[in-house]
Amino acid sequence: MQVKPDAAHVNWQGVVSIERIDDSMMPWRTPHENHVLFPKPLLERSAMPAGVRISLRSNTTHISGSIIEQGDTGMIDLCCDGEFIASYDLKGENQFKFDNLSSDDKLIELWLPQYGRFQLRHLDIDDGASLDPFLDKRPRWITYGSSITQCRAAASPTQTWPAVVARECNFNLTCLGYGGQCHLDPMIIRMIRDLPANYISMCLGINILGASSLGPRAFRPAIIGAVEIIREKHADIPIVLMSPIFATNREENKNSVGFNLQIMREEVQSAAEALVSHGDENIHYVNGLDIFCSEYIELLPDDVHPDAEGYRVMGKNFATKVASKYFVES
Repeated sequence: MQVKPDAAHVNWQGVVSIERIDDSMMPWRTPHENHVLFPKPLLERSAMPAGVRISLRSNTTHISGSIIEQGDTGMIDLCCDGEFIASYDLKGENQFKFDNLSSDDKLIELWLPQYGRFQLRHLDIDDGASLDPFLDKRPRWITYGSSITQCRAAASPTQTWPAVVARECNFNLTCLGYGGQCHLDPMIIRMIRDLPANYISMCLGINILGASSLGPRAFRPAIIGAVEIIREKHADIPIVLMSPIFATNREENKNSVGFNLQIMREEVQSAAEALVSHGDENIHYVNGLDIFCSEYIELLPDDVHPDAEGYRVMGKNFATKVASKYFVES
């Protein structure tokens, strides 16, 4: 039985917008109708559906899909009732298929690739199978960051560190990890403000260091301004400000505007402390070294990005040290 991607019973989760392109639908992690207002390099990353899921309930024993071939793209993961079932490599493919599923009614979640584009023409399930929407009541968590949050090197979409946290803590994830593009862009901050959320985390610094896009005069004020904008619609939810994880050659070496990672961590912490002293009691600073430090240097093959195991470590550490401490219902 063919199911259209815009069917009422099919939920797209972790998206900001969905664009119809001819006979297909493409998820974006930015509002596609406003793309003229966003930097083009950022749009190249927001087209990659990191953390995006297609969810539905059914007793089907198979699920497959017809897609637009994208060339260099990643894996798609299937989970049923929260349990990981299998991965399918989409590189060079125009379809995917998962067979031999339980005939019980179940929550089906297709985790889309964390890199490469994804355009879905339609899904297919068993003829006569049930089809119901997934009514997600889990807390909504938005996490914003760089390629280290997008996690291209993760083993599969469910193995990025935000996915590890979301699955372990039972969160409804929106991943705003944009490789090379985490620069506190005002349009992204306004977008975060306007999205529904119970918890927000922002990992700030590594792209700003690499591109020298903000210096000592502008970085701390930009963090404070970002939080104040988000607070316009999220007045009292927990917001975590996380500084960069360990990066071998950037800890002490300064960039063209005089920043290194050690200084940037101090600036993120100082911004958080200023906000707290001004009366914001639900701002929390997290040192990135508490999530991934020099102890894991063997999991840092290019001196900046963790490998697949490194992202699993980050997820476990964030879930234990951050989510379980700050992301709790009051």
